[in-house]
Amino acid sequence: MEKRENYIPALSYDRLTPFYDPLLRWGMREETFKRTLIRQAEIRPGMRVLDLGCGTGTLTILIKQTHPESEVTGLDGDREVLQIAKTKAAKTGVEIIFDLGMAFQLPYPEGSFDRVLTSLVLHHLTRDDKQRAMGEVYRVLRPGGELHIVDFGRPRSVYGRLVSQFIKRMEQAADNVNGLLPVMMDNAGFEQVEESAHYTTIFGTLALYRGRKAE
Repeated sequence: MEKRENYIPALSYDRLTPFYDPLLRWGMREETFKRTLIRQAEIRPGMRVLDLGCGTGTLTILIKQTHPESEVTGLDGDREVLQIAKTKAAKTGVEIIFDLGMAFQLPYPEGSFDRVLTSLVLHHLTRDDKQRAMGEVYRVLRPGGELHIVDFGRPRSVYGRLVSQFIKRMEQAADNVNGLLPVMMDNAGFEQVEESAHYTTIFGTLALYRGRKAE
């Protein structure tokens, strides 16, 4: 699937893609929040896992390394970052499927996955596309499957509130900062929706969410 005209790359501009991994590593506590997200997902052997908006594959590879007996797929709408992800996966020796596609139009049949994880993707999407993406995730999850999200969330500190005024003007992050992601999960049909953790970073508050598709 080709990128839409209004597609936003990882750092808003294609020329900044090479700086994406270092920025996350040093500025946003990437190691901490991604390992927490994986633990939260409680992935079991044999499960099929989708990393939605996998970017350069850091989370995708970490999922596979942590749970080698799971089947892991990474999906992204940016060919350039997918090539980086494939190269990184080859260097680490893990077998991962990487697909080109958009979060709000997933190229998978209903009930394809047991878990969907997504990291710092939803704030790139318009409000309508966020809601469409939630619905698509619900569709491709098996009954009892779970969605696990880490993204910008409602600020929890004075610093976070200050930074959020800037973050809200970036891309499509206002819905995140206003705490609307759990509402969108509810609207898509997810049950047991909750914010499970949050982290303060130099770019603002990151929140972890989870929701479950009914059996």
